[in-house]
Amino acid sequence: MKMSTAPYDLEQQQQHQRSGVAASSQSPRSPSSSTPFLSVSVTDPVKLGNGVQAYISYRVITKTNFPEYQGPEKIVIRRYSDFVWLRDRLFEKYKGIFIPPLPEKSAVGVLKFHMFWFITAEKFRFSAEFIEMRRQALDLFVNRIASHHELQQSEDLRMFLQAEEETMERLRAQETGIFKKPSDLMQIFKDVQSKVSDVVLGKEKPVEESDPDYEKLKHYIFELENHLAEAQKHAYRLVKRHRELGQSLSDFGKAVKLLGASEGNSLGKAFSELGIKSEILSTKLQKEAHQILMNFEEPLKDYVRAVQSIKATIAERANSFRKQCQLAETVKLKEIDLERQRLHRSEKLAEAEREYHEAKSEQATKTFESIVRLMNEEIGRFQEQKTLDMGIAFHEFAKGQARLANDIAGAWRSLLPKLEACSAA
Repeated sequence: MKMSTAPYDLEQQQQHQRSGVAASSQSPRSPSSSTPFLSVSVTDPVKLGNGVQAYISYRVITKTNFPEYQGPEKIVIRRYSDFVWLRDRLFEKYKGIFIPPLPEKSAVGVLKFHMFWFITAEKFRFSAEFIEMRRQALDLFVNRIASHHELQQSEDLRMFLQAEEETMERLRAQETGIFKKPSDLMQIFKDVQSKVSDVVLGKEKPVEESDPDYEKLKHYIFELENHLAEAQKHAYRLVKRHRELGQSLSDFGKAVKLLGASEGNSLGKAFSELGIKSEILSTKLQKEAHQILMNFEEPLKDYVRAVQSIKATIAERANSFRKQCQLAETVKLKEIDLERQRLHRSEKLAEAEREYHEAKSEQATKTFESIVRLMNEEIGRFQEQKTLDMGIAFHEFAKGQARLANDIAGAWRSLLPKLEACSAA
């Protein structure tokens, strides 16, 4: 049975949610002096260290008029693990909000279509192309946070944008402290395996929401990830095709120029011009391949990561729902116990009343309701921004392909009279 991939219906969302998206999706890089602004630039990647200890550092420049910041401009040095720290902190604290995704740490993901990635990944990790791709993605990551109406108020964001390197190093160490021992990670893995086995064997049945709209949302997100990943895969193949064709034209051009040099007549001149045109087109193809990579394939890959971030929020919602159900069961048991204590005028009546009211005041229900509310707002923001970003990416791709096709046609057309003259002779 083929599953429907129709867009998730957002018409039921309130209009103020949509207007909030439009406001928050505006670029923070063009602030007016009369309105609050927070602009961040990730620049100047520099390789530090050698061998397996090597890493890239970035200059992070913050400009703002927010009163809680230290001043109008601050420059700090950050590395990839600092961005990971920020992402993890926000995900832990802002349940229900789609935390922007990070790019891959290594080049393995970038080279996943390359059959010799295990040889080239480490070399490509520090190539100018990969470094620039990751810099742009990190810049996008932090500016998405800076333009989000709630995330921009985060104390962790302020720390990331202002703290000295030594402070960030201590914060990273504190966050990763509980996972330093391999045995800790293995125990977590075993616990997850045990949970999955219990569900599969029927020992424990997962508690899930039965909301039709939520089911439709989940279906849409999972289908969207599959289709985006497929489009991104073929976009990368287009990059490879352009590069391979460009290289072939370059090699062909050199060979034809040598052939022309061996001829002293009009045919030799025609061959030489053919070789020159081939090399010119080779350069144009290589340039267009780079444009497709940066402005088309990379945005598609970014949205694959964004959908994976949404799936993480969906998992958090499911976990919160289970906790709410467990709390409801606990409250019901406490209520039954309270009624029994009242019936028997027990000495434990006061204690039963206290436990009942404590259970009712648990945070689980409020947390779940908050996640649901925020997710409804966030999906609207995501849809509008995706429409805008994908529209730009596909428009730029089509425009580049049209330009390249015109250049190729024009180059070959200009050679036809000379080649026809040679053939007529």
